[in-house]
Parts: sequence; C-alpha cells; structure tokens
Amino acid sequence: MRQKILFSYETPFSGEHNIYGYVYGAGTYSEPIRAEHSAAIVGAMRGNEHQQLYICSRLSKALAEIEEEGDIVPGKAVMVVPTVNYSSLNASHKYWLSDDSDINREFPGNPAGPATSRLAYSLMQELKTFSYGIQFPSYYMRGRFIPHVRMLKTGHESTNLANLFGLPFVMLNTARSFEEGTLNYNWQMSGTEAFSLYSGGTERIHEEYAEMAVSAVLRFLSRMGIIRYNSMGGNISTVMDEEDMLSVKSDAAGFFRRLTRINSEVRKGDLLGEIVDPMDGHMLSEVRSPSDGIIFFMQDDPLIYQNITIFRIIKKIHK
Repeated sequence: MRQKILFSYETPFSGEHNIYGYVYGAGTYSEPIRAEHSAAIVGAMRGNEHQQLYICSRLSKALAEIEEEGDIVPGKAVMVVPTVNYSSLNASHKYWLSDDSDINREFPGNPAGPATSRLAYSLMQELKTFSYGIQFPSYYMRGRFIPHVRMLKTGHESTNLANLFGLPFVMLNTARSFEEGTLNYNWQMSGTEAFSLYSGGTERIHEEYAEMAVSAVLRFLSRMGIIRYNSMGGNISTVMDEEDMLSVKSDAAGFFRRLTRINSEVRKGDLLGEIVDPMDGHMLSEVRSPSDGIIFFMQDDPLIYQNITIFRIIKKIHK
C-alpha cells in the first residue's frame, strides 16, 4: 500500500490538511495512476457519512491483505479515498466547515475557485484517469433502504457492468440539473465507468450492509480482472428505472409506527404503518400499500411531518 496526497489545504485553526488516496497494486507516489483497468473508490464526502467511511476502512483492510498475498493482478491498481472532508467529520458537521458548501455539487471543479471547487478539480484530475470509479454516497432521503447500485442516465452508463457487483437492484435515474455537479456524472462524462453504491446507512454504522458493500466491490474487482479473489455469492441484479417506484406519503404528522421492513413483499391494501398523535396517543392515520410490490425505502425517524415520503415501493410486475 502507498499513500498519495491528492489535495492540500490550509485551515484557520489546525494548519495544513491533506486528502489522501491509498494505492494498492501498480502506480507511483507522484504521477497519476494509469494502469489499465484500474479502479478508484471514493468514500465520505460529507461529515455525517460514517457508514461510507467505515466501508472504505474495511475495504482498505481487505485490499491490503489481498496485496500482501500477491493477488492484485500485475499492472493493475486500486486506489481508495476514504474521505475528502476530514474537517467536517471531526466537527460532526455535514458540509464544508467554512462556507457550508457541498463538495459533491462542485465537480468538475475550478482550480481558481473556492476551496471545495479547487478540491473537486484536483480530485477530478486524478480520478478521471481510472477505468472504473466506485463511490459510496449517502441516500438523498433519511431512512432505511435496500442496498443497490445507482447510475445516472447520461448515455454513458453500463448496466451490464453494474450487474457484476451482485447487489439486488441496479437503479437508473435521469440526471437532474443539480446532479451535473456530482462526481458520478462527471466521472461518466470523462469516460470512466462510474457506479454509486448505496449501502443502506449513513450516520450510523450498519455492519451487515457494510459487509455486503465490501463483498460487492471485491466481487466486481475480481470479475473485471483487477484482483484474484474468490467472489462467491451475490444476486442476479434486477435493473429498473427509479421513476417507476411508487412513493407513499404521510397524510398526518406524528409518531410513525412501522409495521413492516425493507425488502418485504407486500400486497395492495396491506397495513404498512400507523401515524399516532404525540400528545394523546390516538391513531391519526393508517398507511396502506397502494400496490403489490417490495418495500425499497422506509422512513425511520420517530416523528414525521405531513406530506413527506415514508415508503417507496417497487411495483410487482408479474403476478
């Protein structure tokens, strides 16, 4: 393993900070890694992405052991960037400390711009040299969901390669205007095969999902001929458009009692949960399934507001 500085910046109170990449296999300290069929893996971009950082630490440990055994294929390389936002992680702050900007909206970056834009530019110059890019972002809604691979529909996406992770679902989503500033979008547009792996958690560590994510990445690297690894298990992924899912919204505010779990099959009319008055405890609303399907996402806050998405359901196509 070799440590590489990808970006350095000065902070007002704690001096210089460096963003590191940890390289396994081919590559040098000073030059971009251009080994054929290499992969870059990026973890936490925000200060609350503890699950993403944890997955990268587990993945780094596994890759170090694989490298020690001589099982990274000669001429190949894997770089892991556990986090690009040390300061916010240390301060338990979600976004960049000085200006509250979101790094994952700054790509491809500007070398003469503010700190997060300069950081995004430096990362992009390094990361676009890789054949494959894997990112562990946090889900845009708070709650529990089935681990999956997500790809933006840019015209450069490859669902066949996404299937090689062996996760239950590959979700396709039309790129919205704000997503043109994300790492995944710019990776794809620069010619890298880019994948976002959503691991089922953000602020709290979920061991089972972390293990699933690590196994998925090692399975992909093995199937792409980058490492030698016994990649047993995995799923035959179902590819679907995220826009085809049903959203179930709350029609009242209060305590949310969940009566089902993610990845559970439900039938139309099944009772999924109840919304309870927080003052006197009487039931304000029953939440029922509008269709046969599978629970993909479920809100997990104890108190919820009115008119927010509390479930997302994958509609059952074949009866």
